[in-house]
Amino acid sequence: MGDIRRRGAVALGVAGLIAPLTLALGAAPAQAASCTTQAGPYQKQVEKFLGRPVDGRQSSTDCKAIQAFQNKHGIRPNIGYAGPVTWGVMDLMNKQKAVGSTPNKAGKCPTNKGRIACVNLTLQISWIQDGSRLVYGPVPVRTGRNGYETRTGLKKVYWRNIDHVSSIYNVPMPYSQFFDGGQAFHSVGVSMWNPPGSHGCVNMTTTAAKKYWSLLKTGDDVFVYGRKPGT
Repeated sequence: MGDIRRRGAVALGVAGLIAPLTLALGAAPAQAASCTTQAGPYQKQVEKFLGRPVDGRQSSTDCKAIQAFQNKHGIRPNIGYAGPVTWGVMDLMNKQKAVGSTPNKAGKCPTNKGRIACVNLTLQISWIQDGSRLVYGPVPVRTGRNGYETRTGLKKVYWRNIDHVSSIYNVPMPYSQFFDGGQAFHSVGVSMWNPPGSHGCVNMTTTAAKKYWSLLKTGDDVFVYGRKPGT
């Protein structure tokens, strides 16, 4: 998120929601960490997620697969240990995938507002709907970490800046669409599952942020609900 110095369909299927899970085990990270020989408390769940033999025992190949996943999504420590953070990311991916093309099945995002961008903090997904018609998404997003939570409630896009740079964190925030103080939709260059989260903004991939930029305009509604895991 950044401060403000002035105020002013269904294009993705389930396959587009979750990043490919096939990992190139032979590709070593730029700064390779040591691989642990210890099995983690979520060893079997992690093995199943990665398509590994599910035996609950840590092998060198298991470790390399887990470590590759950790490196891809910025999970630290990245030593191939099947711990709660790694499994938490995988479990969230599974839940996001299960949503399919009905992100508002529970009817929590208003359908009487016309075009609206919805953000489900619990599942870390967002989509755009027009009434009850899904226009775009759902896509994975990265919202505020503990202490910097993305604020819930009904809001409106009140300022847009395609080339915004945060004056607080001095980082670029491309395709920024602000809806609550310094909180905005914008693209980032990290994985959507990179813990612990943003400083309050709704981070998106460049593809999703560009699409939101083309579909939303100043005055459009935004509804944020739920609670991000770990906050």
